[in-house]
Amino acid sequence: MGAGAHSVSRRHILASGVCGALSLCVPHLVRAQAAARLASAALRRNVVAVSGAGSNVVILKSTDGTVVVDGGAASHSAALLDAVLGPEPRRPVLALFNTHWHYDHTGSNEAFGEAGTKILAHENTKLWLGGDFRVEWEDRDYKPRPRIALPTETFYTSGALSLADEEVEYGYLPRAHTDGDIYVFFRKANVLVAGDTLAVGRYPISDYSTGGWPLGMLDATDRLLELADADTLIVPGDGPVQTRADVQAQRDMLAVVTERLMEMMAKSMSTSEMLAAGVTREFDARWGDPRLFVTNAHQGLWAHVFALNPRPI
Repeated sequence: MGAGAHSVSRRHILASGVCGALSLCVPHLVRAQAAARLASAALRRNVVAVSGAGSNVVILKSTDGTVVVDGGAASHSAALLDAVLGPEPRRPVLALFNTHWHYDHTGSNEAFGEAGTKILAHENTKLWLGGDFRVEWEDRDYKPRPRIALPTETFYTSGALSLADEEVEYGYLPRAHTDGDIYVFFRKANVLVAGDTLAVGRYPISDYSTGGWPLGMLDATDRLLELADADTLIVPGDGPVQTRADVQAQRDMLAVVTERLMEMMAKSMSTSEMLAAGVTREFDARWGDPRLFVTNAHQGLWAHVFALNPRPI
């Protein structure tokens, strides 16, 4: 075999070795990059908010163990699990709450499920995660998630976890963003997790394909106002921590716009006509582009048309 052949062989071996090393390193690199995108902010007591995971994640590190609310997107699940569990010896994760079924909030269900964590959610959230259905406004079909990703404990109304240093209360927010929305309230820390029933920098979206609608969103916002006081830190599904005044602003906007939508529906106006008529005109500066909000709200109202009359706002 000539020198050229030996040279090619050595290059081949070296290249193979480099590729092999890279194949081993890539998962660690991906995890490190995902971890670098996560940002933690201490809220109160032992409650921490994590951003950059696809949705806001809230973590309570109690002396009894860790409680997590929402798990972000699947692409961040490994990094999030590392962040939650921490270095050895690791505290047990007592519970992972799903505030609703959307994948940017339930993407870590598989990872936490495989770790043996109890996953809590409303019964409707479990049904959607285990279902085969289509979301028209996304033009997307959803398939059942693996059994390990499904909630292991569900409820219909409310419940509580009593820990040594915190009271964790949770409850249903009927037919708002979806038909399985919940809040989680860390009572002693006075931190309220609202999920996507509270929107920041954009209009709140009613996923009418899975039961959300504007008057349900209005009811959910009223419930958040009942739970909160002027000192409550309120964590939305995405974006910075909010106050009760921010929730009140959403409530005021929803009341005005929903009433206008119903009046325009009575005149048989289309979505494009509603937008052209300025149905959200004075609110766009705060909440942005209204097209998806109005389109979904219109569809959601039609889906519940028999519940509209009489309905005070």
